[in-house]
This record gives sequence, structure tokens and C-alpha cells, in this order.
Amino acid sequence: MARPKRVGILTAGGDSPGLNAAIRGFGKAAIGAHGMQLFGFRDGFRGLADDRSVKLDSSALAGILTIGGTILGTSRDKPHRMVVNGAVVDRTEDIVRTYRRHKLDALVCIGGNGTAKNSLRLVEAGLNVVMLPKTIDNDIAETDTSIGFATALEIATEAIDRLHSTAHSHHRIILAEVMGHRAGWLTLAAGIAGGADVILIPEIPYRIEAVVAAIRRRTASGTNFSIVAVAEGARDIDAAAHYRALQARRRAAPRGLERDAVEAELASFDSDHTGHSLRLAGKLEALTGLETRVSILGYVQRGGTPSPIDRVLAARLGNAGADLVAQGTFGVMVAAAGDGTRTVPLEVVGGQLKTVPLDHPLVATARNVGTCLGD
Repeated sequence: MARPKRVGILTAGGDSPGLNAAIRGFGKAAIGAHGMQLFGFRDGFRGLADDRSVKLDSSALAGILTIGGTILGTSRDKPHRMVVNGAVVDRTEDIVRTYRRHKLDALVCIGGNGTAKNSLRLVEAGLNVVMLPKTIDNDIAETDTSIGFATALEIATEAIDRLHSTAHSHHRIILAEVMGHRAGWLTLAAGIAGGADVILIPEIPYRIEAVVAAIRRRTASGTNFSIVAVAEGARDIDAAAHYRALQARRRAAPRGLERDAVEAELASFDSDHTGHSLRLAGKLEALTGLETRVSILGYVQRGGTPSPIDRVLAARLGNAGADLVAQGTFGVMVAAAGDGTRTVPLEVVGGQLKTVPLDHPLVATARNVGTCLGD
């Protein structure tokens, strides 16, 4: 009689609503339908390298469906770049040893774009890997949606709904900063759902003059307040051009101090989200004469109980992942496709980014209902 398959599971990258639902969805199917043994690794790839594991049985999976965060913990550590005693170390071989020590037949990684790249590295190191996509940004390539997006959309929309009353009562511009470093899916959808008057996303560099003109038109029509939904990574046309130039310099720079310097400048540019929002608010107040306030939604978008949509998605992707492990299909991501799923090779997903196309129906919808997109 063949021994039960032994499977490891971890969550990596930023936390997201629905991670526990995904662990449960995979685990219940793996244990109940396929008779597998399941081992969780704490704090992402670092826990895998350190061999910090916990046996996950049916009792461990009970009661976690509605809980936010992840019972396994998470981290942004990469297998090939982990800080150990102040030095950056490649710990891929440590991970392989942990995998072999536990006699694992497969490893399930739940994460976003970084996890896709790191999962691919582990495939190249000889491990059997299946990935489940999660991120509130909805920017993972080749999947219709990702675990966490629906919940974050509800949270961001509710926040914009609530900001309307304050903006209206005090005759203010309120700028709502929504998560999204490089992709504007969450800001665009929440802005449409919440009736934002201006939506600014990374894919459409904005002109401050266009934003001001839209707000002045509202004032001229007797409406003396406005809601501006802005993604963290939104840039005006000058900043966007500078960012593209930095990216080109990084691609052209030889490895070493020169590239490190450019990457440091890019990292600083990327991290200046709050500064950008505050500067934008100051400009809008000065140019429109309307008092302007900033509300940064921040990590509240990533926390709390997952929505029913995310719970169902997590269960669906998790169940499909268990089936793939049982079939011996590895090196793939389980993608959401309509009401079902499909497999996508990790080499197709890794390093790719799903941004909002300029001709996407959501962009057209925003324009047709009179929303200013800043261009």
C-alpha cells in the first residue's frame, strides 16, 4: 500500500484576507479527499529554510475560515536573498534540505508576484511546487482575480462611501489613498463603486491641471466638494517620466555599485507614497481654494474577515491545488478562470505584472460616468 503523500504549505509576501481560507481549502481537500499529510511552515520561505514546521490536521484547520491574516505567519524573505547575521545569503539549499528531510512530495506556496518568482526558483532547484495566487492588488498575471482582492475592494469602497459625508458637510476635497504600488485595479474599482469624482492610477500619469479643472467644473455647477481616489503608485506625468528613466538606467547599468545606486533611488521613489499624497493635497488646495484632507486607508485594506467571495475563491483554488498535487501536476499556478480554474506554468507567471490596460472596460466605464482620470 502506497504511503500517503506528504505536502508542505506556506504563506509568503504581504498578508491578505482569505489566506486562512486558502490554507483550509487546500488542507481539507488534501486530507479529506486525498488522504495526504500536511505540514505548515511558519513565516514564509524563511520558516522553510529554518525548518520551522507544524503538523496540520483537521483540528488545526477548524475555525480558521473567517479569521484574517494567516495562522502560519508570513514574511517577504526570498530563498536566494535572506539576511542572516547582517549578511545576505542564498538559502535555497537549506530549503531543499528541509523539503528532503520531511520527505515532502510537494510544496504549496500561497502568495503574489514575488512568491511566483520564488516558487519558480524552487522548481528550478528540483522541488515540486504548486502556487495559489493572493494579493489585494489583483496584479498577478494570468489569473482573473486573486485571493484578497474582493475583500479589499469592499473595505476601500466602504471607506470612500463614508468619506463622502465628511467631504459634503465641510465642503472639502478629500483624497483617499488606496493601496496599489504598480497596478490600479483596486483604486479604479473602488473609485467607481464609491462614486469618486477623480481616480488616479499608476497606469495613467496625471496632469494636475486636468484634476483641478474637473474639480472647478464641479464647483461651478454648485457642488463644493470632491472625492479623489488615488493609488499609492499614481504619478503625475513628470514623475512618471522620471521613474521610467530610472528603470531604463537600471536595465542598462552593469551589476555592481552603479546598479545598486539606481535601485536604491528607485526604492526611495517607490516608497514615497504618503509624501506624494500630501503634496498632491497641498497643490489641490492651493489651486482650487477648497480645504483638502488626506485619508490613507493603509493596512486596514489587508486585514479582517475575508468576504464570502474571497472565501469561495480560496476554497475553489485550494481544492484545485489539492487535485493537482494528487495528480502529480507541479510547477504551476492555480489560476481563477471564470467560475473554474486553470493551470499556468510558473515560468509564464514569474516576473510578470497584470496592470490595467488603457482600453479596459473599467477605464471606459469611469470615463463614461464622468470621472476624471487625470489625463
